[in-house]
Amino acid sequence: MYDLESIENLVDMAAGRKPADLLICNARVVDVFSGKIIETPVSVGDGKILGFAHTEARRTIDAEGRYLLPGLIDAHIHIESSMASPTRFAELVLPHGTTSVIADPHEIANVHGMDGIRYILENGRHLPLNIYISLPSCVPATPFEDSGATLSAEDLEELIDDPHVSGIGEVMNFPGVVAADYDVLAKVQLGISHGKTVDGHAPGLLGKDLDAYIVTGITTTHECSTLEEMEANLQRGSYVLIREGSAAKNLAALLPGVTAANARRCAFCCDDRHTEDIVREGHMDNHLRLAVSLGMDPVQAITLCTLNAAECFGLKNKGAIAPGRDADFLLVDDLRDFRVHSVYAAGKMVAKDGQMTIQMAEANAATPAHSVHIAPLTETTLDMPISTGKARVILIQPHSLLTPQVIRSVHTDKAGLFQCALNPGLTKLAVIERHKASGKIGLGLLEGYNLTGGAIGTTIAHDSHNIVVAGDSDDAIRTVVNELKRIDGGVAMLAGGKLYSLSLPIAGLLSNEDPQKVASTLGDMLHVAHRTLRIPETVEPFMTLSFMALPVIPELKLTARGLFNVNEFSFVDLAVEE
Repeated sequence: MYDLESIENLVDMAAGRKPADLLICNARVVDVFSGKIIETPVSVGDGKILGFAHTEARRTIDAEGRYLLPGLIDAHIHIESSMASPTRFAELVLPHGTTSVIADPHEIANVHGMDGIRYILENGRHLPLNIYISLPSCVPATPFEDSGATLSAEDLEELIDDPHVSGIGEVMNFPGVVAADYDVLAKVQLGISHGKTVDGHAPGLLGKDLDAYIVTGITTTHECSTLEEMEANLQRGSYVLIREGSAAKNLAALLPGVTAANARRCAFCCDDRHTEDIVREGHMDNHLRLAVSLGMDPVQAITLCTLNAAECFGLKNKGAIAPGRDADFLLVDDLRDFRVHSVYAAGKMVAKDGQMTIQMAEANAATPAHSVHIAPLTETTLDMPISTGKARVILIQPHSLLTPQVIRSVHTDKAGLFQCALNPGLTKLAVIERHKASGKIGLGLLEGYNLTGGAIGTTIAHDSHNIVVAGDSDDAIRTVVNELKRIDGGVAMLAGGKLYSLSLPIAGLLSNEDPQKVASTLGDMLHVAHRTLRIPETVEPFMTLSFMALPVIPELKLTARGLFNVNEFSFVDLAVEE
């Protein structure tokens, strides 16, 4: 907040009575209010945009005809999906022009509860990247999971008025909302009553059920995968956050649904994006490149990535180049490739030519660790009897989180147990409770993953983050699980008789190591997963696996308690009766 003296100083600089801190000349300013590109100088002072006059300044920059854009905003992301601590995440995305994110820390909250939320909040509070927190509404995501914590509306109320809290995170228990579940509605009401945004998550919901969901005051969705869903949500006043992440990619499918009439109700988001993808493809700048390549007007694309996101989440000082707005901006060479020349946060350069120009230290906040606690795996723990000869199978589809249930005939050994060797194309899947060493384990089958010759496992298993592991033999699965315990969480893989691992010791989700090193390790493992384990190129091996335990995205998923039919919101048997 600015006091009266600070405002007076801003007025004096804007009026030219005092020199500005910075003057940018020869820039082509993208005006997201008018949709025009204006050639004008821009003055900056005390972290704010002052105006467009050629005023005296302590420092002058020649933009050399580059385009000046407002800082890019990711309208919905889980920082945990980058596997980087908030500080390391900032180092990843700032060089790509992202200056603000709306982060839902429900991943770490499902492991460490309020301590996990405070870790993200406190570590991000003083960074040049503006990290706004959506308080997780679903810890656990459903009552059918085993997470490390349970958070009520009363727990969340402690942080709701923090200025770095944007509101309530995605309400994934959409059946609970539609059924008017008291505990779910209490969290929605907490956000509404404090004037904050409540994020939605209701894939496939249409008609009166969607009415019942939105009537509560939930105002966004990032789960639209079809134009029908998009239109239904826009008609009901929701903001549609168009997602392009590492696993779920909806931008190409939804972009035709953006019109001149509804464009101001749309924004861009990542939801989940791996470090390796950010390093290779970029962050929100990648959304701009993709949208323009698909035919969207560049200024419109920029508006979706700036002003629209700011207005959606009540960030009144963000999202535009205008007097009084925060001086978060970037200079790009053109409006096609969006090569980022330099990035400024609060009027100060933080990155240039793809590299940080400042150093950032980790905040002195408690770091959640030592989160892998599992019961021993015996010789029979992974036994999978299927006496009927038919089984329910989770079908993986390319670039999608939707996993239909399919019924397949299966062969068993002499003991009546499923063996991958007897069933080409099917992979054994296990979800193992890892918070309280309860010994709970769910077993299922995957089709479309096509893993051959080993196993992959991770403690990143949305959203309760138990261990999820897929393999073609019980021995391979056990080897990977033991490695995950040894490294205190992360990603592990057995391929070609060799063990690979990436340690994520912060809640089994994050690392404070150099993001480039993490990306390199993960990239090498991805290469091996595709080449040696023969996972299809259209399937992202690790992120896809991490969503197989998420029982809020249709249709069939697996938790530590067993197979779960999301459409029916109930557990089902692996074996199908004749």
